[in-house]
Amino acid sequence: MNTIFKISEPIQSFLTEIGELSYFSGRFFKEVGKRPYEFKEFLKQCYNMGYQSLLLVGVTGFIIGLVFTLQSRPTLQQFGAVSWMPSMVSISIIREIGPIITALICAGRIGSGIGAELGSMRVTEQIDAMEVSGTNPYKFLVVTRILATTLMLPILVFFADAIAIYGSFLVENTKGNVSFLLYFNQVFRHLEFSDLIPSTIKTFFFGFAIGLVGCFKGYNCKKGTAGVGIAANSAVVYTSMLLFIIDFIAVLVTDIFYN
Repeated sequence: MNTIFKISEPIQSFLTEIGELSYFSGRFFKEVGKRPYEFKEFLKQCYNMGYQSLLLVGVTGFIIGLVFTLQSRPTLQQFGAVSWMPSMVSISIIREIGPIITALICAGRIGSGIGAELGSMRVTEQIDAMEVSGTNPYKFLVVTRILATTLMLPILVFFADAIAIYGSFLVENTKGNVSFLLYFNQVFRHLEFSDLIPSTIKTFFFGFAIGLVGCFKGYNCKKGTAGVGIAANSAVVYTSMLLFIIDFIAVLVTDIFYN
């Protein structure tokens, strides 16, 4: 009997957390259309999550472009298909590598930051003070952050994709003496809307997941100051798992829709 209870307890805890997260996300859709809109806080969060992440995202994208091209070039040379390098790299980065790597980087930086920030506000009773004073802390703290991550992540992914493709061009220019015009002519010749639209749409879901899980973990932080670290860590872990699930679903839907 004790063994069955030990096995069922983690499952029950997991299902309870899924239910709480679903209620938390449902409250977001309920609150997002209500006044006040907290536009200044929204812009502040866009700056914190978007502009201040550009350097990290840019460096990551640049390294991805360099490494992916350096690793792929010898294999393509063996088959005499080096001319396909620009189209292969651009399609791979735009469809899959750019969005998921950028989302994981942002989950580590933004998701953990949101979890730690809201968690510290919860344990120091700042959120309780906002509720007592008549302010809606969910509207001010949660809605603005989820909207900011949902809007900023597609922009960051676009920036990372562009830097990654440019990094790939530098390798091709050094190894194969390929001109800038020729390289990017090959890139845009083989790109189609079926490559751009699905990969762009799923980045909005990535951003929503990062903001939602980070806010959920921080807003419901417990166990005092130790809970702040737990909230930040679990926000990254849960978000990373959720990103892969969303990406898998997006790939399935895209394959059904276009094929």
